[in-house]
Amino acid sequence: MARSPARPKAQLSPARQGLIAPSRPRDPRIDAFRGLALMMILIDHMPGNPWEEITVRNIGFSDAAEAFFIMSGIAAGIAYSPGIARWLAGESRLWDGMAPMWRRSWTLYVVQIVLSVIAIGLFSWSAGVFYRSAFREMHNLAAIYDNTGAALIGLPILGYQIGYVNILPSYIVLLIAAPFLLIAGVRAPWLTLAGSVALWFVAGAMRWNIPIYPGNGGWFLNPLTWQLIFTIGLLIGIRHRRDERLVPYSKALFALTLGFLIFAFAWRHVPELGAIMNHKMAQLGRLGAPGNIVSHNKTMLALPRLLHILALAYVLSCLPFVTRICAHRYAAPLRLMGGHGLLVFGLGTILALVGQILMIVEPRVTWLPWVLPVIGVLICYIAARVADSARSAKPAAKAKVPAPQ
Repeated sequence: MARSPARPKAQLSPARQGLIAPSRPRDPRIDAFRGLALMMILIDHMPGNPWEEITVRNIGFSDAAEAFFIMSGIAAGIAYSPGIARWLAGESRLWDGMAPMWRRSWTLYVVQIVLSVIAIGLFSWSAGVFYRSAFREMHNLAAIYDNTGAALIGLPILGYQIGYVNILPSYIVLLIAAPFLLIAGVRAPWLTLAGSVALWFVAGAMRWNIPIYPGNGGWFLNPLTWQLIFTIGLLIGIRHRRDERLVPYSKALFALTLGFLIFAFAWRHVPELGAIMNHKMAQLGRLGAPGNIVSHNKTMLALPRLLHILALAYVLSCLPFVTRICAHRYAAPLRLMGGHGLLVFGLGTILALVGQILMIVEPRVTWLPWVLPVIGVLICYIAARVADSARSAKPAAKAKVPAPQ
């Protein structure tokens, strides 16, 4: 009997190609830089300590928040793009791809509420114990006492945000939007990027933002503008999953971005140059240039901040020794903290607030600003180690459970 002709191998969907592949070694740069960003956030959230001088915000315009958002976008692109690609290839339901992101956003929401309640409790308790009524007015805390009903409504809808506990709300919103951004990013990455840039520009120029409640103004990190850096991270993650770069290496572009980083550093630290550049930006503003182009506004993710973090990310991604450093055993603590990002972020936020209170209560104890950030980082590292040990123990415990007879 003659054999039937062999069937041609099925062609992979363009959206599927390279995204759904066997697991590959985890890029050490992602966890290492995310861990570094979280460590810097903890340090910067204790204002007045000397370690602030060596965080990323002192080398240019952006700070650890921008680094955290772009690294989180990259990690999300790597982790969640396969689920979206399966749906685009007709191999699974859309919900299977969306659900992990929305479950994660719910987890972040719960953490945000818990952190807000802890912050209110910490400063309220400190106001009574240390006889400092000012603790009830710091960081937008006065609203919970002066307008309690509205604040209790604003808290669960993320409209009432406490200072230094206001990073996660925007990340929650962006993670809810992430499935749609990934669908667009897998199908038409450059069109997606163009749309994201347009939204960033218009929202910044028109000062669109989500309003806070109670009170006036908008969210501290405006999701309508910060979506751009998160979207860029997602697109990088999608390409990284395919072992590709979003922006290929170019000697000319590398030189340009490195030159910009040097210029930004000089702008920050050479008074004469800084005065000239700030004056020129003010002149452009008076001529009608949008505020998000000619300012350093963090809420709107102004252009100098955006360009700085993108240039920094590009330069670091082009240097092979950066990967080797991030993979080195001495960088293991950073990778560990980055791998347990939510735990470290939440615990670091609480420890930073405790550090603020202690430094205000004991301003004459000169060693506190030196020691408290270090203790905070060490506690976060220990917590990450405990969590990692618990995670490793779970599979072993499951393997020991006898199968039902």
